[in-house]
Amino acid sequence: MTEPAGAGNRLVAGTFEGTWRDLATLDAPAASAFFVQGHAEALAAVWTHATDPSRETLVASHTRKEAGLVESLRAAGLATVDVAGLDVAVDPLPEPREAVAGRVWLLTSGSTGRPKHVAHTLDSLTTVRGEQPARTWLCPYTPGAYAWWQVVTLGLSLPGQDVVFVENDRLENWADIALAHGVDAASGTPTFWRQALMRSGETLAKIAFKQITLGGEPVDQGVLDLLHGAFPDARVSWIYASSEAGASIAVHDGRAGFPEAWLTGEPREGRPRLSVDGDELVIASPHRGEGVDAQLHTGDRVEIRDGRVLITGRLASDEINVGGSKVSASQVRDVLQSHPGVLWASAKGRRAPLVGTVVQADVVLSDQDTTEADLARWCAERLADYAVPRRFRLLDSIPIKESLKSDV
Repeated sequence: MTEPAGAGNRLVAGTFEGTWRDLATLDAPAASAFFVQGHAEALAAVWTHATDPSRETLVASHTRKEAGLVESLRAAGLATVDVAGLDVAVDPLPEPREAVAGRVWLLTSGSTGRPKHVAHTLDSLTTVRGEQPARTWLCPYTPGAYAWWQVVTLGLSLPGQDVVFVENDRLENWADIALAHGVDAASGTPTFWRQALMRSGETLAKIAFKQITLGGEPVDQGVLDLLHGAFPDARVSWIYASSEAGASIAVHDGRAGFPEAWLTGEPREGRPRLSVDGDELVIASPHRGEGVDAQLHTGDRVEIRDGRVLITGRLASDEINVGGSKVSASQVRDVLQSHPGVLWASAKGRRAPLVGTVVQADVVLSDQDTTEADLARWCAERLADYAVPRRFRLLDSIPIKESLKSDV
């Protein structure tokens, strides 16, 4: 097999520091689901797959391993393999099937139920092609996530793309790790970036970022402005991607949303076709997973304002019913996050007498002189009366999950 073009790129993952060529290959069945303790083990699973075209592989963090998921993976014909350091424990299938050569399985987030597994290939997961400036990337995502694969395939397929991986238990110190290893590009969710600016702003200011990428959650103008202000020399981009649709939207103009013209214009060859059905984003993507509908109804809510299509949140969780009036939780969130004294906000329904539900907002302040009364007035000037939060919870820190998304 031809060696991947990025095989000589530098990798840093826990105690491992070397190139792809320095990674061990794992002794496991041809069709395997690898549950790994950390990034070094995950990269070894990727290298094992990349150097053997007959393999079929899934990579996931051990934290995602549970009985129902294991049962579904084994039913799909994947042996389960636990990897910890150099130790490999295989639970083989009684009747193994032939591997589908080159197939790579990804787990969905499971935000709307039990995680599903979606089939790709290394080629369909490789979203950046052509000549690129040399970069040292920071990858904070959990192993096996779609965003993790985006960074991994970048480092595997293009020379000059080094990657520094951050283990989950080191996330609080990622700025120090990035500074120590010469990172100049990083990818993360809006929640990740907001939290980083809150915790490690002084250290981050020492990092000469050239590229900052956001994804995984709705990207509002507030977080883009924060990043442009903190890193004026960096290109700030946001990407819409999912296990099902692949990487579908990339915006580099510093503005939230994408141009409305993209809904009607003819996409360039190899680019997804975007449309809106009601207020739901629909994507026809050439990068979609195997078996995914050609016209994928994403479940993501969009609003069109001032010539931009804004992706605001999930349809299933965005609506709050206040006394028969519909409130958009994402609209309340965006209004609060546009307040100069607010770093992060979230809105949800809370049970109440008479109307049944009122809006509650969780808020992390960037200016501690900001009061709940200030926030209420700000919302009252921009929202209908029934949408104004009736209760505020002021939090000391931004709640964040292993996925780097907010946990509320």
